[in-house]
Amino acid sequence: MEAHRDRPPAGGERSTWIAFAGVMMFILGCLDVIWGIAAIANSEIVVVGGRGVMVLDITAWGWVQLILGAVIILTGVGLMTGNTAARWVGVGLVSLNAIMQVVWFSAAPLWALLIIALDVVIIYQLCVNWYGEDSRS
Repeated sequence: MEAHRDRPPAGGERSTWIAFAGVMMFILGCLDVIWGIAAIANSEIVVVGGRGVMVLDITAWGWVQLILGAVIILTGVGLMTGNTAARWVGVGLVSLNAIMQVVWFSAAPLWALLIIALDVVIIYQLCVNWYGEDSRS
């Protein structure tokens, strides 16, 4: 008898995709922290191309990026430990992170697209794959 895919497994085991999302959030948070430190330490680290960066004070933006990165790291660790609340906090933070990447499009378009793509993968995994495959009875 095959179990339904809509129900969580009897043991309530979380999907390995959630562990993947947690690790990816940890990496994403580290990248945000590094980007934030670079912006705080030297606002000239951002290469301005075309029309320039949309943010006037890159140092202040660096602090925002640094704090967001630290919170994303903690949420990723929460996901890896199985914290259910970290799931929806993660969806919110990663969504915010994707929106924030629009600021970097004029200065680093490939970086912004890479981070947005990573954010979308994490959001998908958190929304769809909380529970693993049902085991056969």
